[in-house]
Order: sequence, then structure tokens, then C-alpha cells
Amino acid sequence: MRAPAQRQIALLVSVAGAMIVALDGTILLMAQPGMQRDLGASVSQIQWTSTGYLVAVAALLVIAGRLGDRYGHQRLLLVGVLGFGAASAGIALAPGVGWVIVLRAVQGGFAAFLQPATLALLRLAYPADRLGTPIAIRTSAIAVAAGSGPLLGGVLVAHLGWRAAFWVNVPLASVIAVLTLAVRAPTPQCANPPRLNLTSAGLLAVALATLVHALSDVPARGWTASPTLLEFSAVIGVAAVLARHERRTTHAIVPPAVAGSVPVTASMAILLVTGAGVFGALFKATFYLQDVLRLDPLASGLRVLPLTVLMVLGSPVAVAALRRYGARRTAIAGTVLVVAGIAGLSRLGPASTWMAMAAVFATIGAGFATVMVTATGTVVGDAPPGYAGVVSGLKQTAMNIGPTFGIAVAAGATGQAASTMSSTLLILAALAALGLLPASRLPGRPAHLNGDGPAAGFPARAPIPQAAPARHAKAIEQPPNAPG
Repeated sequence: MRAPAQRQIALLVSVAGAMIVALDGTILLMAQPGMQRDLGASVSQIQWTSTGYLVAVAALLVIAGRLGDRYGHQRLLLVGVLGFGAASAGIALAPGVGWVIVLRAVQGGFAAFLQPATLALLRLAYPADRLGTPIAIRTSAIAVAAGSGPLLGGVLVAHLGWRAAFWVNVPLASVIAVLTLAVRAPTPQCANPPRLNLTSAGLLAVALATLVHALSDVPARGWTASPTLLEFSAVIGVAAVLARHERRTTHAIVPPAVAGSVPVTASMAILLVTGAGVFGALFKATFYLQDVLRLDPLASGLRVLPLTVLMVLGSPVAVAALRRYGARRTAIAGTVLVVAGIAGLSRLGPASTWMAMAAVFATIGAGFATVMVTATGTVVGDAPPGYAGVVSGLKQTAMNIGPTFGIAVAAGATGQAASTMSSTLLILAALAALGLLPASRLPGRPAHLNGDGPAAGFPARAPIPQAAPARHAKAIEQPPNAPG
């Protein structure tokens, strides 16, 4: 099969793999109330169907990327999507909520195998100077999946029950698995594949899992509760031990070439803080629309729809801007749009028109699409193929922790009054504005587009050995897996 056809198959697999994860996260929101009634579960148990998934994903993303660098990303993607589908079928057949919680964690583990591989596959299939368009298509597809998830979930749950929300993953996963087998992406030759450092992997998994669990419980416990402070202290301690071990080992879980790359670290920071701002704002806005303005879920969704539309339409525009103006200017422009949109949202009130709301949500969507395309393109395009998996894992980790952190910040401000809404959104806007600092550190124009040197941020060297906001029902539900 010709190279262009193979690239198209790789793109289709990457897009479909990313979409099934985004779709599953938003469909779950529609399934949880019915699940609670049918299984006789408590609110805490239903929350754990989300928290357990998030913890498993966060703990394993970077490790899965590292395994992909060693054993092949196509193989990891196949294992991930088959496991994701099997876990979904298990949840659909689960006799009790305990089984659902355990299988959701298993599903999260396989999602962690799946997500970095979808990005790494693009890095192997496309030259660095042609990655912009595939990444824009992937970003748009994720926005469509996340935006349509509640609608599809509502239809499935209304007519077939909550279990149908998980059965739908089984045929989708099967199709993706078949397409994955058809991919023939080039694999870099490796004489000495990097082995996985089990000590580093274990420490990283514990640190990330504890961090996500602590952030997920902030809405219920608060920032200053003893368990919260204890978990944050544990994260700091484990991270310090991990950093010391990484400096001494010869097989670091995050290789020095990646950890020391300014484009990679800057892109991670941008995705983290802008993701926190956007998802925190959506979380707060959802409460405001439904509890203050008394809109039903459908009407609320229509108010937010311009965000999804502009993410879809803004992605190809971001690619054109990236090619013309470079990563630095494009990322700064996208961050400014996100900040302006969140700040504009804080100025809205009960008397605001539909058009005013549509304008601010559209601004947020356009800005976030620009940030995602720029940061993802920089990370994936500037990473040597031997490190594509670990870099993709780092990117997905930022995209999972950022929304969890943002929702924790938004939920920390109690009440839905207009004054509380305004002050919280201004805090989230300031949080997103922190992305301007790392954005200014991105390359003015990617070196691979200039054709004047190695990938930006990585020094020239010898070849490298390769191996949506939650709706509450008398409780605050945890966010679905964030788009990546």
C-alpha cells in the first residue's frame, strides 16, 4: 500500500482512538443517574466510577508511552483499544456497583495505553512538517465527540438504559482494532531499546494517582481538609524521591533530552493551565446556567455549543497561523483568547443576551483549539521518534490533570450567586493567563519548517536508540476524561 494511503489509515486510527475515549467520558455523565438507581449505589460510589478511572489514567499515561517506545506504539494501541472494549462490555454486564468501580479503573488503565499511542502513531506516520493538519483534524474530532456525547448518551440511556452507554464502545473498539492491524507505520530501527525503570515507573504512578485523587476530592472535602493536605504532602514527598532517583539512574522514565526540552516543558505548562481555566469555567458556567438561570440541560448545552463549533472550525485556522507566525505567536494569541473569553464570561448576568453568551463561549473555543493545536504540534513534532511515546504520555497527562485542577478551583468557591460566579471566573482567567509565560518560551518559528536544523528544543546528537463539565444531582460529579 502506498505511503499516502497508510498515512490516512494511521490518521483514521488516531482520530477514532481519541474519539472513543472522549465520547465515553461525556456519555458517562448521562449514564450515572440511571446506574445509581438500578444498582442501588450511594453518591460516593457513583463518584468513584469517575475518580477510579481518572486515577488509573493519570498513573499510567507516561508509563504507557514509555512502553510504546520500547515495544511499538501500534502494539500498545491494539492492546489498549481491545482492553478498553472488553472492560466496557464487563461494565455493561456488571451485577453491582463494586464491579463497575473496579472495571472503570481497568478501563482507565487501557485508556492510558490507548491515548499516547494515538499521538505517537501520527509522529511515526507523518514528517514533522506535515503534522499540523492531522493534529487539527484530531483536535476537531475530539471536540465533536465530547460535544455530542451527552446527546448520544441521553438517547441511549432514555431508550435502552444506562448499560447501553457502555455497550456502544464494544463495536467501536472492534472496528478500531481492525484498522490498527492495517497500519504499517514506519518503526525506527533500534539496537538497544530503552528499558522501563520499574522504580521510577512506580514512583511516578503513585505521585500522579495521589495528585489526581486529591484534586478529585477537593469539591467534597475542600482545599484545607486534613486528608487533602496529607495527600498533597505525599505527592511532594514522592515527587522529590522520584526527582532524586531520576538524576541518578541511567534509564530515566522521562529521558533528559525530553525533560530538558524547552518546547516540550513549555507546551505541557500551557496545556495544564489553559485546560484548568477552560474546564473550571465550564464547570462553573454549567451550575450557573442550570441553578441560577434555571435552564434545562438541553438549553444549557445549546448555550455552550458555540465553544464546540469554534473548536472544530478554529483548528485548521490554528494550523495556518502556526505555519505563518510560528508556535510562540500562535500560542500567545490562543492563550489571550482563552483569557478574554473566561473574563468575558464573568461579566455576564441574568440579563445577558444569548448572543453575548455565544460570543464568549466561541472565544473560549477558538482560543482553546489554537492552544491545543499549537502545543500538541510542538510537542509531537519536536520529539524525536524514539521518544514519541513518552512525550505523548506527558501531553495526555497535562490534559488530564489540568481539567481536574480547574474544576477543583471552581468548586472551591461555594455558591452560585452572580458575585461568586464573577470572582471565580476571574481567578480561572488569571490561572489561564499564566500560560502566557511558557508560551513566550516556544520557538518563534519551528526549526523543521525553516529547514535549518534539528527539531526545535532538542540539540543535535547521534541517533537515539528506540524501543465537559459535570452536571450535579445533589452532589458534585467528577469530570470525564479530558479531551486530548
